Amino acid sequence: MDGDQLCRTKEKVLNFPGIGNCAPGSLQEQHSYKNGLLGLCLRPQVTDDACNGKTMLKSIPISTLKHNGLLQSLTAGGGERTHDAEVTLKMLQAEAEWEALETAQRGPTDATGCTLLISFNEALQHFQTADLYEYRKNIQPIVRRTGFSAITHFLFGPPRLHKELQEERDLVFAIAQCSLDNNQKVHIRVLQTIYKKLTGAKFDSARYGTHWEQLGFQGEDPGTDLRGTGFLGLMHTLYMVMDLQTLPLARDIYKLSHHPTQNFPFCLMSINITRIAIQALREECLSKECNRRQQVIAVLNDFYVAAFLHLYQIWKTQHKTISDSGFVLKEVETFAKKNPKQLLKKLETYLMERQNGMVLLTDKVSLSANHAGMRLKPTSAANTKEINFMGVCELEPEPESEGEVRLI
Repeated sequence: MDGDQLCRTKEKVLNFPGIGNCAPGSLQEQHSYKNGLLGLCLRPQVTDDACNGKTMLKSIPISTLKHNGLLQSLTAGGGERTHDAEVTLKMLQAEAEWEALETAQRGPTDATGCTLLISFNEALQHFQTADLYEYRKNIQPIVRRTGFSAITHFLFGPPRLHKELQEERDLVFAIAQCSLDNNQKVHIRVLQTIYKKLTGAKFDSARYGTHWEQLGFQGEDPGTDLRGTGFLGLMHTLYMVMDLQTLPLARDIYKLSHHPTQNFPFCLMSINITRIAIQALREECLSKECNRRQQVIAVLNDFYVAAFLHLYQIWKTQHKTISDSGFVLKEVETFAKKNPKQLLKKLETYLMERQNGMVLLTDKVSLSANHAGMRLKPTSAANTKEINFMGVCELEPEPESEGEVRLI
């Protein structure tokens, strides 16, 4: 066989899987090349010039494949080559089906294939129309009191929630029992939306991974941190990042959570604020405001943001660290439950001032705390046991010793 015949023989077989310059095992990435044929590699190839012995790069066009009979062998010919083509085609079809399944699980996507952001109202509508009977029947909507405590609460305590609002209240407690479900498109969209709005990411993040620790979860799966508040913990964060007025506050708190010395796990702190909101609702601390506005969820959302703002201002102005977290959360909970109206008014003023560009983190938080008779006890790493964000929070936590407040 002379040199010209050898070159022609090489050109016929160079582009089959595992032959020539197509590396074995590269079939999964070959289908992404737009100029490929049934996933076969058509990258530039190296051929020997029989005349001068030099190496040159040369691309094989589709017309050359047709002229050399390779197209016919793929579609009509038998033997091993046809079998290889069929295997390749099946692999590509399987990959396409898998990608379609992943897309379906993520839910609606944009032109780039990324999951669309979801609003709080859209996510809420999902729960309003879902079958939550199994969760509703386990609800304990209010704290049970007996004896003298029950009489005192009846005579001097807050008013009962209006009957027409009790169904909305029960929906809140039902959501607080729902876990993060990978098979629910809305759940995944909520998770992706929170990640994108806080980090500024444009593309979807993996369902599991260390990137969730960046947001302040304990591990690679955010779902494991929701056992105390259920999906309501994510719903509150979603509300905060999707509302145009509160998004800047959410990002300020998130930025502070990454401070070199004042850092804290953002999402775990948020879940703890949700726990406080759940307790306040169960103890009927919010009933008066809910009755006045004839809403439950909207009041609870504002209460959550107001409590988070209160914690943020204390943490920032008083230079708190993670070792102070137990004390700060306990004080925020006490103040929020005793002064819900003042807390909500404080949020309203803050958002108005921020909108007008007049927000100053000076001594405002100290003044408001002193006005309410609230003084944080001085703490330091030397005399305070470091608080770890671990464990599961019960809706009715048992009394614990000072400085050992359990976090979610």
